[in-house]
Amino acid sequence: MSASPSGFPIIRGDALDFYLAQGYYRMQQELFTCHFVPFGKRLYTAHWLRLDLSRVTWGPEQRRLLRRNARFTATVRPFRLTEEYEALYARYHASITFDAAPTIEAVLLGGEPHNAFNTQVIELRDGERLIAVGIFDRGERTLAGILNFYDPEYRQFSLGKYLLLLKTDHARRLGLDYYYPGYLVHGYPKFDYKLFACAAATEVFDNVRGFWQPFSWEIVNAHSAELLDEWLPEDLRGMVDKA
Repeated sequence: MSASPSGFPIIRGDALDFYLAQGYYRMQQELFTCHFVPFGKRLYTAHWLRLDLSRVTWGPEQRRLLRRNARFTATVRPFRLTEEYEALYARYHASITFDAAPTIEAVLLGGEPHNAFNTQVIELRDGERLIAVGIFDRGERTLAGILNFYDPEYRQFSLGKYLLLLKTDHARRLGLDYYYPGYLVHGYPKFDYKLFACAAATEVFDNVRGFWQPFSWEIVNAHSAELLDEWLPEDLRGMVDKA
């Protein structure tokens, strides 16, 4: 940790790089990791992802989406929580069918008066209208995607996937090594969009042995089975057996 000009502690970029490489991720003002996540009355296994930016190439789907949305204006700026952001997030939150924190403040700050991360945003506008925001943290050699949200009226433009591409491209332009989009969940496809940027350049973390591997569903399936068999406490296994 170091201190910002205001005196608040901040996480150094090289420290964030280190913890991301160990399968940790941001939750409010802390770093955490996990093997299992609950949805409804079931437990699922979590699998952390990163993109090796030196290997990223756009395919036909990615190039098509980039062309389609090129008319929107994208601006990168330091994060500052605004009423405009919270109003857009509220509209987004009301439209989704999965659990999420009710406000941006709850996602990022959790009641704390300062932000310990070097957080930036990509604002996406249609003319003057704010239609999407992608929030990310900068490390020294890495970028960690934290939150994407968009105007439900623009759902047909796949803005969540588009922000994933914009963050990847921004990280490449900066000459960074890795982009960490978070985790996907075995058997819960709502998170599979994180593979959209470039599955061939995506790696998955083996949090049992502590190393990264080229992504494949075979590896995820095997890793999920190992976590469930060897790491899940006996008193919680009923939450999985009811699937």
